[in-house]
Amino acid sequence: MKICGMTSVRDALLAVAAGADAIGVVLASPSPRSVSPEVAREIFAAVPPFVTRVAVTSTDRPEDLAAILFSRPDAVQVGGSLVLPRDAEVRVIRMLSPGDALRDDCDAVIVDGSHGTGRTFDPGYARECVASSPVPVILAGGLAPGNVAEAIRMVRPYAVDVASGVEAAPGVKDERLVRAFVKVCRIYP
Repeated sequence: MKICGMTSVRDALLAVAAGADAIGVVLASPSPRSVSPEVAREIFAAVPPFVTRVAVTSTDRPEDLAAILFSRPDAVQVGGSLVLPRDAEVRVIRMLSPGDALRDDCDAVIVDGSHGTGRTFDPGYARECVASSPVPVILAGGLAPGNVAEAIRMVRPYAVDVASGVEAAPGVKDERLVRAFVKVCRIYP
C-alpha cells in the first residue's frame, strides 16, 4: 500500500514505521499537498531503500519533468499522455479515471477518478480495470481505515493508495489513522 501526499520527513517516516510499502510526494500540482522538488528530495532521501518512493504529478508539461526527476523517485505517477524520457530510469504509474481506456505503456495504473480529492472510487470501473488490465492496478479514491477492507474485497486490486483518508489536515498525516489503515491492509488476505 502507498501512503500519499507526504509533505514532511516526519510523516514519511511515520508511514514507513507503520509498514507502508510506498510513499507518495506530490509535485508540480495545484494540490495543497504539493511540495517543491527540494522538499521532495529531502523526504525521499530519508526513506529506507526497500520502501518505494513515488513522485506524483498532475502536470502535462514535459518541462516539469526535470524538476520532478531531481527529487530522485523510484516511480513517477502521471496522468494523461505525459511521456517520460527513456533515460529517466524510473517506473511509470499512469492515472486512470472512469471511462479512460486501459494503458500498457506503464508499469502499473492507478484507478482514481478523484485525482487526490478523496472522492470515492467507481467500483464498477475499478473491477473492470482489475479484470482486464495488462499491468497491476492500484486502487485510490475515498479510501480510509473504515472502508479499505471492503474496497479490497470488492475490487481485488494489486495495491491501494490513500492520502486524505489518513490525515489530520491536508498534507498532515494522523499517526493513528495511518497505523489503522496499514493494519487493515496487512490483515486482509
